[in-house]
Amino acid sequence: MKDINFGTFPTMITPYHDDNTVDYEAVKNITNWYIANGCTGIFAVCQSSEMVYLSLEEKVKIAKTVVETVKASGKDVSVVASGHNSDDMDAQVRELTAIAETGVDAIVWVSNRLDLHNDGDEVWIKNAEKLLSQLPEDIAIGIYECPYPYKRLLTKEILDWCISTGRFTFIKDTCCDPDELDRRLEQIKGTSIKLYNANSQTLLYTLRNGGAGFSGIMANFHPDLYAWLCENYDKDDRRVQSVQNFLCLCAFLEVLAYPQTAKYHMNKVGVPMSLWSRSCDHKKFTKYQRMIIDDIMTAEEDIRELIRK
Repeated sequence: MKDINFGTFPTMITPYHDDNTVDYEAVKNITNWYIANGCTGIFAVCQSSEMVYLSLEEKVKIAKTVVETVKASGKDVSVVASGHNSDDMDAQVRELTAIAETGVDAIVWVSNRLDLHNDGDEVWIKNAEKLLSQLPEDIAIGIYECPYPYKRLLTKEILDWCISTGRFTFIKDTCCDPDELDRRLEQIKGTSIKLYNANSQTLLYTLRNGGAGFSGIMANFHPDLYAWLCENYDKDDRRVQSVQNFLCLCAFLEVLAYPQTAKYHMNKVGVPMSLWSRSCDHKKFTKYQRMIIDDIMTAEEDIRELIRK
């Protein structure tokens, strides 16, 4: 199984044409933009990708397009992908097997799919054992604590089971709790599992305590700043805290009309696509929200000027 890179893994958005079909040319352009901005990995076909609204054929084609674009770039960029949103176990096997066949470096389980009704760790582990036994043996596994339809956090018992299999390499952590992050980082120390924080507010804290990087929404706005922080977190440099402070405040943009906000931002930086989304009514993305994104883009340039000094 291929090792997963340290660093920034944006949760990739799905671009559409105005007729609601996936814009695969824009998928390539977004991938190349991530790479050009220092991302060492990409989390494709995830919640940000609106995977619940994608057909299996679309999920597979998106993942494959990202893998092929990364290969064509010649850069060392890890690609992980999910698409794991069915309730039925047989359907989950089909989803994850199909994603594995695209050539991604790891397939990512959605934690709540292993315990649909939050019945407890015993149910989760039993279902996980069944799922793992039916998947290809040569593909690494990741876990994403997706908030939809409910957030199923990883307990110590579940994480112990993951470690025992030797198959898990990637956790997209959404607990947003420094104490819980401390426990998890200590638990996975010396194992094959790497933790990627989805929460900007605790990112620097986790990097300094053994975290492997960032995987979240806001890497769709200023991935270069996340990449810089992941590369410089351990330096005695006041700019490190300044970048963390900026990322902390900007992350509150997540409550706006996402993913339209990210698509608007990408258009402004030269990655053209429609603002169409299957998960969010475009009318929610108002002139007021556009003004906020415009102001944030001005502030981004100020931060970039600071780190260039």
